[in-house]
Amino acid sequence: MLKVTKFGGSSMADAGQYRKVRSILLADPARKVVVVSAAGKRYSGDHKITDLLYLCHAHTQYGVDCSGIFDLITSRYLEIRDELGLDLPLEQEFQALKKRLDKKSITADELVSRGEYFSAKLMAAFLGFDFVDAADWILFNMDGTVDQEPSYEALRNRMGKNGIVIPGFYGKMPDGHIRTFSRGGSDITGALAAAALEADVYENWTDVSGILMADPRIVENPQAIPQVTYDELRELSYSGAQVLHEGTIFPVREKNIPVNIRNTNAPNDPGTMIRERFEVDSDPHRFITGITGKKDFTIISMAKRGMSNEVGVLRKMLSVFERHNISVDYAPNGIDNISVVMPSAEVEPQLYAILAEIQEELKPDSLAVHDQIAVVAAVGRKMAFRPGISGKIFAALGQADINIRMINQGPDELNIIVGVDNKDFATAIKVLYHSFVKQEEEQ
Repeated sequence: MLKVTKFGGSSMADAGQYRKVRSILLADPARKVVVVSAAGKRYSGDHKITDLLYLCHAHTQYGVDCSGIFDLITSRYLEIRDELGLDLPLEQEFQALKKRLDKKSITADELVSRGEYFSAKLMAAFLGFDFVDAADWILFNMDGTVDQEPSYEALRNRMGKNGIVIPGFYGKMPDGHIRTFSRGGSDITGALAAAALEADVYENWTDVSGILMADPRIVENPQAIPQVTYDELRELSYSGAQVLHEGTIFPVREKNIPVNIRNTNAPNDPGTMIRERFEVDSDPHRFITGITGKKDFTIISMAKRGMSNEVGVLRKMLSVFERHNISVDYAPNGIDNISVVMPSAEVEPQLYAILAEIQEELKPDSLAVHDQIAVVAAVGRKMAFRPGISGKIFAALGQADINIRMINQGPDELNIIVGVDNKDFATAIKVLYHSFVKQEEEQ
């Protein structure tokens, strides 16, 4: 059995976290492939190493000395090394890096990738595993996409008897230059490694015990979701949940490799398992997977008598937003009315031009704009098999005196979405969480 493990920035923050990671890895001999992020924050007012590296590059571009910032980066890694008692000569590499930075002979991508690079160097030495540079196997095409099959083969050729540690976040362009993924790129590196080696499980270790059923800033101590499908993950992510984005783990979905979200600080917690589908349900009585949402939407509503008999009305309305390069999130409609819902920040700068075009092309009887709208989504693959879920949602919000401004529900009932006023957003999340999750716990 082979498990590919990825540890985020909070797991790399200091020597104490390194020790936790080593304990996790040594507890299971199947954990032989490790992907690491740059050192994250140790405490609330601390800095992420990646942010400091970006700041260093910005200083240099404007001719401002960044020696103080660079010293913070250097001392952070040397402190980890010394606390772990490692004999790893990093000083020369830091000196060489600083010279290149001063001469402006290093790209931003290569500079910020060094956070992951040094984390992996230290972790490999601490574990006694081999260091495998991501630039030696993640190969980009000229358009910035990963050349998957050659990349996979290159990693397979670097696997030996020892375990390996890989820095996340970057790879190599055809011309040899370092290129980084977007933020969260270490997740992509881990997924690519798992896919390349056809791992049995891809473990993504972070600072929470899996994907939570609601935002912990709104709901106190929300439960972790034990199982979630990729489709549910996509819905949760799209609707506003701060979860592992399904796009970053596409390589493992493609290979049907399970993903397990775990907590470095609570390694005995089972976390959340992500799969295409589940044969056995861990909680057959749970019909809501998660409750999430986002604020600051605008609804444009149009009413026109006889619209249901007129062909192409919805297309004409949506084409107005397409011309303005605005993506419509939801489009609930009735017999003689259409509403479109989109982020306020996108529509506000062009609002009056859009309204004028709708008036000109569709000649509605009425046209209304509602702003300060929040969207709240209840997501769950099993809602379609439980009669009355929608009614329970509406009743719970009504009892809390929350006015529903919009309703949107697909025929498969993977999600049920309601629009409420911004001021009611947090209350709506709490009400739905306690109506479904807490009551199900008590039954």
